[in-house]
Amino acid sequence: MKFLRFFASLFLLLPGASAAESAGAAKDGAGLRLHPENPHYFEWKGRPVVLITSGEHYGAVMNRAFDYQKYLDTLAADGLNYTRIFSGAYLEPQGAFNIARNTMAPAADQFICPWARSGQPGFALGGDKFDLNQWDAAYFVRLKDFVSAASSKGVIVEVTLFCPMYEEMQWKLSPMNATNNINGVGAVGMHEVHTLDRSGGLLKVQETLVRKLVTELNGMDNVIFEICNEPYFGGVTLDWQHRIADMIVETESALPRRHLIAQNIANNTAKIEKPHSAVSIFNFHYAAPPDAVRENFALNKVIGDDETGFNGTDDRAYRIEAWNFILAGGGLFNNLDYSFTVGTEDGTFAYPKTQPGGGGVSYRKQLGILREFINGFDFVRMRPGTSVVERRGLPEGTSIRGLEETGKAMALFLHSPRSAVSSLRVNLPAGPWEAQWVNVLTGEKANVLKLEGGGIREIKLPAYDAEIALGLKKPGP
Repeated sequence: MKFLRFFASLFLLLPGASAAESAGAAKDGAGLRLHPENPHYFEWKGRPVVLITSGEHYGAVMNRAFDYQKYLDTLAADGLNYTRIFSGAYLEPQGAFNIARNTMAPAADQFICPWARSGQPGFALGGDKFDLNQWDAAYFVRLKDFVSAASSKGVIVEVTLFCPMYEEMQWKLSPMNATNNINGVGAVGMHEVHTLDRSGGLLKVQETLVRKLVTELNGMDNVIFEICNEPYFGGVTLDWQHRIADMIVETESALPRRHLIAQNIANNTAKIEKPHSAVSIFNFHYAAPPDAVRENFALNKVIGDDETGFNGTDDRAYRIEAWNFILAGGGLFNNLDYSFTVGTEDGTFAYPKTQPGGGGVSYRKQLGILREFINGFDFVRMRPGTSVVERRGLPEGTSIRGLEETGKAMALFLHSPRSAVSSLRVNLPAGPWEAQWVNVLTGEKANVLKLEGGGIREIKLPAYDAEIALGLKKPGP
């Protein structure tokens, strides 16, 4: 989405939310929740989970031309386990943000959203206006089929309920705009849409939509509800966010399952000062370097890097962002991948260099390497740290991120853009150790090196191209 190094700290005040509700605990115990032993990560179906993906531009459900089965098959084949979709209350015109073949800019006859068409012509994109008092049954069939298919592929779905209107061209297309509906609501400016007292009757419509979406998806075990994408733009008020979160909590209080609630905090980073237990995931965009994790780690909730981009089309920047964020202790990473379009749902679109971000086949395979690497550790028992690394003598500009399980395991990511490192000195606790280098571009693994701890040991590096990962473990089960 629109990039700006804008720092904001937003927080919810939702009285009465229990610990079980805030953790998204399902009564059947199988739904996605915060891991009970380490809430910086997730648990799903009894297993610890880190969410890592390179996903399409959020239009998979609201764009009927998009073959989401092929898309989900691709994510699963690439070893990825997360996707993010928008509800359809917001859409974009072709050309927005310089995105070629934007999935959130559907053709006039391919746009589908929660509200039914009215039979009265006049929608700005083409076709009939919307009736905000009527649901489109076909939309909910498509939505639930998407989420169900994702679950069968091992993919978690974040459903982003709302999004600010960045510019007039987005507001002009929204079904909530009075010119696009027959209900006489939404005759307001784009900065008044997401407010309690100036929305021109939209608040009731929005509350009803949230209750409907939450109810329809309650049976799904793989859903996260995000209140609003980038609420630090477009006049989205904090009180309005409170109300939307209230609707999620209140609606699920009478339903079998509780789902995690996510809050989008800021671009890059911000210190969260007054969090509330109703929010279990704090999402940041363009979180490089991963300061957002360090600054908010004490909250004991998942910190996510929920969108990347606006740093050119070279995948290197986003690969480094991913490894740095996860090895800093983040629990969720989503690259915005512009190789997914209508007609190339297998992620093979050769996008132009004018795109605001990257992605593609090779990059997704590399994220799969990251996921395989982190899953090779008992990461629930690890904490951010690189205390074992002897940094003296490393080339200028060398960066090392890592997770440690004291005395048992270390996961390290080394980035040396100026000159290659020939060896790494680590201070190993006493006892036997095994070290293995991993090429983050190819997944190739060096032979396991056996070491005896009890002091500083020097580990030679294989040839690599600026980035490499190292796993250090005590041998044994």
